[in-house]
Amino acid sequence: MTITDSITPNKRVNEYDANELTQYAEMQLTSPESRINLTELSPDSSAYSIQLTIPFRKLCVGTLLLPLCSMFICFTTAYIFQSDDIHETHCRVYNIIPSISAITGISPQRYLWRISIAIHVGPRFLIAFAYRNFYNQTILTNAANISSMTTVKRLINTLFYLSIIEIIALTGVTYISNKENYPIHEKIFITFMVASLLYMLLTIVLWKKLYPNGPPTAEEVFSLKLKKIFFVLSILSAISLVIFFAKHRFLCHDMAFSWFATSEYLVALFNMANHITSVFEFSNNHLMVTKNIVNQDINASEKTQDDKKIN
Repeated sequence: MTITDSITPNKRVNEYDANELTQYAEMQLTSPESRINLTELSPDSSAYSIQLTIPFRKLCVGTLLLPLCSMFICFTTAYIFQSDDIHETHCRVYNIIPSISAITGISPQRYLWRISIAIHVGPRFLIAFAYRNFYNQTILTNAANISSMTTVKRLINTLFYLSIIEIIALTGVTYISNKENYPIHEKIFITFMVASLLYMLLTIVLWKKLYPNGPPTAEEVFSLKLKKIFFVLSILSAISLVIFFAKHRFLCHDMAFSWFATSEYLVALFNMANHITSVFEFSNNHLMVTKNIVNQDINASEKTQDDKKIN
């Protein structure tokens, strides 16, 4: 059966798989004469041509690389050209590693960092909604193995809102620097860390409830394993961060701030690494922009016929 055979008048875009839609889009572009006979369709029928398709895997990787590359550029340029500005602390003790807030809070690095986060948060919202739909679809396909449907649905909603809080907190900690308003910056950073760690933990709990006997595919098994590893590493990094922050803030130990900053980088990296595991859940998914070609062409055809009758 060809792809044109599978394009039926009343079939909606979400009922096709990615290969069908991609093949159909190519057919529309390369062979216009092979398009379905629009005159045989009713005005209520729907068929779609694809204007844009982006593999979700590439979207997830790009979303991760944007802040990662920006942070690396900020760190490198600030360390080489503005070392005096990024090593200053309230204790004025010796340290060699600047914090993320220090390297992204000076000019011109702050502009690069803020632009990258501004671009970064858009896809992050899309991924949050995609995960909620992914989990809800998993409920339907694996309902027989789920013991407590109410608990699972609550976990899905909680994870969604934690993801939104994390994204908003990341935006807040980016645009409200520690030099501009330290108390607010500190509270937003704590919110980000708590939301991030809770998200990691509850994701593992949810997967255990969705798949009591283990995930069905090798990719998802590997993804869950990575999620557990990154959660443990994030917890250890967060504990280290708190300990060295206290040593720096209250005892002013030499190098304490450097160890705090190192822990902060690890928290950020493990957070990014945890989110990149989404490539395994959405390896065959695409983000698409489509146009309803049937209704548009039928309306144009009817208008042309009406114009002929008038003439």
